[in-house]
Amino acid sequence: MNGDLRSLVLLAATLTTGLMAGLYFAFSVAVMPGLAKAGDRTLIETMQRVNAAILNGWFALAFGGALVLGVLAAVMHRGGEGRSALPWIIAGVVLYTASLVITMGFSVPLNDRLADAGAPGRLHDPAAVRARFESTWVHWNIARTLVTTGALGCLAWAMRVAGSTGRA
Repeated sequence: MNGDLRSLVLLAATLTTGLMAGLYFAFSVAVMPGLAKAGDRTLIETMQRVNAAILNGWFALAFGGALVLGVLAAVMHRGGEGRSALPWIIAGVVLYTASLVITMGFSVPLNDRLADAGAPGRLHDPAAVRARFESTWVHWNIARTLVTTGALGCLAWAMRVAGSTGRA
């Protein structure tokens, strides 16, 4: 049962990390390129609404769960047959942690400033508000997409390594 539980925790860590990588990827390749073609007020209003809507339990489950489950998977793979996967799990956790640093250190403050700008229809200079937000946010979103995708790759490889040595 211990091996089965280890496998399930590693799978859950991989899945939640994959959900986050997919979310960031979708913003990188579809949402922000689409909004780049929209007017200033439309981009501001859309991002304000998205940033408010994303604060929900499902997002929190994946966002925090990826880290908690990754750390738990590392602890559970410290010894025995699962030890061969440990370096890959640790690498995945470190990369995912980097995405959290980017999110909390750059993306969230930018989102907060955008919210503090006020209602888009009342902005005196929406182009300036957009200019202070868009390119920097896109830059940091690409960075967190890359590190989270790297974390996903590491955890997926950990599953393969653990599987090739028996049970995870």
